[in-house]
Amino acid sequence: MKTKATLKIALAAGAMSLGLAHGALAQNTVKIGSVLSVTGPSSFLGEPEDKTLRLYVDKINAAGGVAGKKIELVIYDDGGDANKARTFATRLIEDDKVIAMVGGTTTGTTMAMVPVFEDAKVPFISLAGAIEVIDPVRKFVFKTPHTDKMACEKIFEDLKRRNLTKIGMISGTDGFGASMRAQCLKVAPTYGMQIVSDETYGPRDSDMTAQLTKIKNTAGVQAVVNPGFGQGPAIVTRNYAQLGMNNIPFYQSHGVASKSFIELAGAAAEGVRLPAAALLVGDKLPESDPQKKVVTEYKQTYESATKQPVSTFGGHAYDGLFILVEAMKRANSTDSQKIRDEIEKTKGFVGTGGIVNMSATDHLGLDLSAFRMLEIKNGDWSLVASGS
Repeated sequence: MKTKATLKIALAAGAMSLGLAHGALAQNTVKIGSVLSVTGPSSFLGEPEDKTLRLYVDKINAAGGVAGKKIELVIYDDGGDANKARTFATRLIEDDKVIAMVGGTTTGTTMAMVPVFEDAKVPFISLAGAIEVIDPVRKFVFKTPHTDKMACEKIFEDLKRRNLTKIGMISGTDGFGASMRAQCLKVAPTYGMQIVSDETYGPRDSDMTAQLTKIKNTAGVQAVVNPGFGQGPAIVTRNYAQLGMNNIPFYQSHGVASKSFIELAGAAAEGVRLPAAALLVGDKLPESDPQKKVVTEYKQTYESATKQPVSTFGGHAYDGLFILVEAMKRANSTDSQKIRDEIEKTKGFVGTGGIVNMSATDHLGLDLSAFRMLEIKNGDWSLVASGS
């Protein structure tokens, strides 16, 4: 049973970690930190991240570690609480002396931790969705998931292809939902979209029929977009079907890109579209797709080890860990500044989320092609054919 206390994995037997200066290395180990929402309302995100990091750090260590050094992974569970996240981030820096961090499940917890890692000059690879994590660019902060702005753009591209331009929005008021709503409002005119109805719901709301009824009764609504994550979008999806709105195309965000959303929404999820990573449809990708090998191997490894379906959220942790590991190899150093510099130089990294090309002005390194438009059919993910 997981607790909110420190979850430490000492993966190098006999490693000595006393008396280390910041950024220094015990004789045979190097410490990497993580703060995740393993429990609490965002556990469907944090749990696969946690399992992925543990699984692959074990594999890395079994293969000899990084440049002969074993990784000691120090994980804290913030339960989705931003204040706890900041406290744990401080502990990672001051007590654990980590050289880098892969974590930050939600936008709220990530933003609470950003100042800690920036001040300490320790690279922080976030697993959160909102664009504000990396815009404006901060020297030591990076992230792996596609941004909420990209999700808006991918959805609007698909709507434009379908000649649907009058949009109703119903957004969660959580950090991600609010940020994506703002981004969608900002980019809508670029794609010729008109937001004709704009509703919101709180993270603890259990019925959104009132907001959806307003959207349904708005003249001219041609499609509905739901920025949000957690259980909220599943409730919205069920309410949507209950109100008989299935004749109006319905879009979710990449914040629901896991099988748990389909299970929670049930039959009401049929026909819902969303932008997501190739990971969810790895078996449906052509052999020529450069991501196919990575996503199918990760899916097989994760599902074999955990007996649970793969999600894009665990994939974000995989990408973050290996972007860091590759940077450490190139730096040939455990110095946080040198590792940071190499993370920023990441080019052509094929991950579960896309092909990553970072720079001094782009600490994500993904373009819109990294997103695939999916539709839920018969309780599973399907690729939307171009033009359909």
